[in-house]
Amino acid sequence: MGFLFILLYFAIIAVVIEINVLLFTLTGLKKEVARFQVISMFTATGFTTGESELILGHPIRRRLSTFLILFGVFSLAVVISSISNILSDEFRSIELGMIALFLIIFYLILSVPKLKNFLEKLFKKHLHKQYNLSDLPLREVMYFDEKDVVVELPIHEGSSVIGKYLKDIIKSEDDLNVLFIKRGDMTLRKDSYTTEIQEGDMIYLYGHLDSLNNRFEKEMKELKEKKEKEDQI
Repeated sequence: MGFLFILLYFAIIAVVIEINVLLFTLTGLKKEVARFQVISMFTATGFTTGESELILGHPIRRRLSTFLILFGVFSLAVVISSISNILSDEFRSIELGMIALFLIIFYLILSVPKLKNFLEKLFKKHLHKQYNLSDLPLREVMYFDEKDVVVELPIHEGSSVIGKYLKDIIKSEDDLNVLFIKRGDMTLRKDSYTTEIQEGDMIYLYGHLDSLNNRFEKEMKELKEKKEKEDQI
């Protein structure tokens, strides 16, 4: 009976994983990414890839991940307890089998195309009503190309852009936008293009990496060197 219990519980774990993979894909996540992240969360191995931002920054996925982490911890305790009591007759394998059967049926129901389409629309509707763009990860909202970036560009002493205006530096053909300029405690947003750049300014830019490197070559090089030094520490 103990071996049967363990087999049935592993069946439940497999079905729970598949259900969550399906739910994650309904929120717009790719299936291969969803499966890796679900298993990572369930096993508490730390989903520290760049893809984890897609989970943490999404409200619905974040709730699903909370359940997975808690269920994974509980399952580990159950499996350890089962192995230590493998010869015990107290396991209720029939009840556990019914739970496994219910979960399998639930997964098959979720796999019905019409229901999948309905849930997908429901998730999108819920997201639209309950959450603003600020609640979503920056990558999903603003990154349309693998080279799209948001950069905090510090203006140091000797910078070639000091004394100039961003309207004269950034050309109309550039795939580049100024979000705002941070100057001490002030945030210059409305007049960011027509404000004379000073030493110590922090310019927040959004656009294509090639355009950034073209218009702010020296500053981007300094920023890259600074980041490389920080990564080495």
